[in-house]
Amino acid sequence: MAWRYFDRSDRLVGESERFEHAEAAEEWMAAAWSELRERGIEEVELVDVERDEVSYRMALSESEG
Repeated sequence: MAWRYFDRSDRLVGESERFEHAEAAEEWMAAAWSELRERGIEEVELVDVERDEVSYRMALSESEG
């Protein structure tokens, strides 16, 4: 599993380290999302790298309220 990073123009601009399980990838994202936002990453997708299948995609916007 790995996270792919996308900028405002929906261009692929990078990828995270690889994780053995989705749970580990999600825990890492919970800690890293604000730093990624500061670097200009707008959206991420979680990918099963071995199968090249996207599990899901999400925006890194801050919650309002």
